[in-house]
Amino acid sequence: MTLAAFIAVAGLLTMGAISPGPAVLMSARTGVAEGLRTGFFLSLGIGAGAVFWAVLALSGLALIFQIAPTLLWAFKIAGGVYLVWMAYGMWRQAAEPLPDLTDAPPRTAASAFRLGLLTQLSNPKPAVLLSAIFIGTVPPGTPPWMLVALLTFLFTVETGWNTVVARIFSLDRTRRVYTGAKPMIDRLFGGLLGALGLKIAAT
Repeated sequence: MTLAAFIAVAGLLTMGAISPGPAVLMSARTGVAEGLRTGFFLSLGIGAGAVFWAVLALSGLALIFQIAPTLLWAFKIAGGVYLVWMAYGMWRQAAEPLPDLTDAPPRTAASAFRLGLLTQLSNPKPAVLLSAIFIGTVPPGTPPWMLVALLTFLFTVETGWNTVVARIFSLDRTRRVYTGAKPMIDRLFGGLLGALGLKIAAT
């Protein structure tokens, strides 16, 4: 695998990371509701979930889905149901007051990491996308160190991008706007997340 090919794969992984989806939506909502610290640990979980899907993709996940399409269907249904369940929680708690960030964080680092991981794993789209990227651009016999470099880059760009999103939405100005319209915004976030869950389950 040449340096040019590596850069091309890195570009595709970057575009996949920044494309709108459940992970970016959850990063935005966590940043505005719980601050940058929680958003960072959430982003670490999202990055770990992306690496998990990438490892499966490199192990021939696309071939498995072709041989057993029911498995992909089951992944989509389970992931869609989980996202809809999270959306319901956002909608139901929309009227609750925003926690004070000067107090203890409302979510622990481990809990935020777990939420990010589950959010990423509940969406099989990255698995399909990463399978397409790796099958189409990573030739057989690629040295292990280069595969590790690609996985490291993927983790870094997924974590970094979602941390940036969380940071933007954790700014005081953004938080003030959110505080004044929390019920409406939470229901909007919940509605978008639920719609994504239904779309994933139906496609």
